[in-house]
Amino acid sequence: MSTVPEHTPSPAAAPVGRSAGQSSTDQPGTNLLGLSREAMEAFFLSIGEKKFRAAQVMKWIHHEGCDDFASMTNLSKSLRERLAEVAEIRGPKVVYEGTSSDGTKKWVLEVEDGSYVETVLIPAENGKRRTLCVSSQVGCSLDCSFCSTGKQGFQRNLTAAEIIGQVWVAQRSVGPQNDSANRAVTNVVMMGMGEPLLNYDNVVPAMKLMLDDNGYGLSKRRVTLSTSGVVPMIDKLGDEMDVSLAVSLHAANDELRNELVPLNRKYNIRALLDACHRYLAKCDGTRMVTIEYTLIKDVNDQREHAEQLAALLQELPCKINLIPFNPFPHSGYEKPSRNQTMRFQQWLYDLEYNATIRSTRGDDIDAACGQLVGRVKDRTKRHARYIQSIQIDAD
Repeated sequence: MSTVPEHTPSPAAAPVGRSAGQSSTDQPGTNLLGLSREAMEAFFLSIGEKKFRAAQVMKWIHHEGCDDFASMTNLSKSLRERLAEVAEIRGPKVVYEGTSSDGTKKWVLEVEDGSYVETVLIPAENGKRRTLCVSSQVGCSLDCSFCSTGKQGFQRNLTAAEIIGQVWVAQRSVGPQNDSANRAVTNVVMMGMGEPLLNYDNVVPAMKLMLDDNGYGLSKRRVTLSTSGVVPMIDKLGDEMDVSLAVSLHAANDELRNELVPLNRKYNIRALLDACHRYLAKCDGTRMVTIEYTLIKDVNDQREHAEQLAALLQELPCKINLIPFNPFPHSGYEKPSRNQTMRFQQWLYDLEYNATIRSTRGDDIDAACGQLVGRVKDRTKRHARYIQSIQIDAD
């Protein structure tokens, strides 16, 4: 059974600025990158400034991609100098950037403790939508059997600054974007490395920055949180905000889902779907849950599985996203054929369900979640142990 790790405190709760008499070399200043509007206003009040300075600095950081206080020309020189003493704007370090032949971009980013995380920017074929897939944790504790990230183990939660820093890096890659019709990032999905709801205290402030007009100004329908089913935190999220919700289901019965998604042993399918109903009840009445269903050859891709899925979801307003399994070494699973994937989609159509097939993108740059980091850095050694166990079994 998976256990829920303790939440990492939000940066907003940390003391701001330096204590009196401390030199600028004693310790880093407050990192303003991950501060929500409320936290930024509190920061400026704490250094004797007016609250409206928060909006000015947020626009410099998130609209302009600025990390140099000296460049913030609508602030007085004395305030810029003061900010340089007590604060900083520090994003993750880019250690790898690759662009696929299909236009998909992937970054491997180094965060505070030297760990690596991934973020991927996926352009739509029409060029009008650019979706950024954002990580919430270094590794993942859930260890879903078909997931490359899970084989790397869990190291820690990302801070709000490290989460929003992924959006910041993607925006900066194409320069300032003040024109909302021509943004580098039009949609964000919390579908990268980690389980977002196991890092609730940092994910929610980061998503609020994505929605804030002084941040990235995204519509709540264009920010999606994907969860494997942490039921109590789905309820908590619904009390605080109503971004789009996606559920990594992958099986329509508990026996199979227990095998694929071990968290199901703690929160079974019925409990998960009940939480989805409660979440939708707190939204505006027109929302649907996105059901993510990874198709694995001869595991969950047969007609009986489609019929079980249709019966299970008949009372839930939802859309189904079929995801052909993305193979990684020694997983023990195979990708279904294109014909089998389309047959599964047709079975759902016949049962009056609209199901889309997610296109595989960025294969030539290992854009699938966790694949590149898993080769670059394996600090928990879970991946090494996983490979060793496979070798022992083979012997």
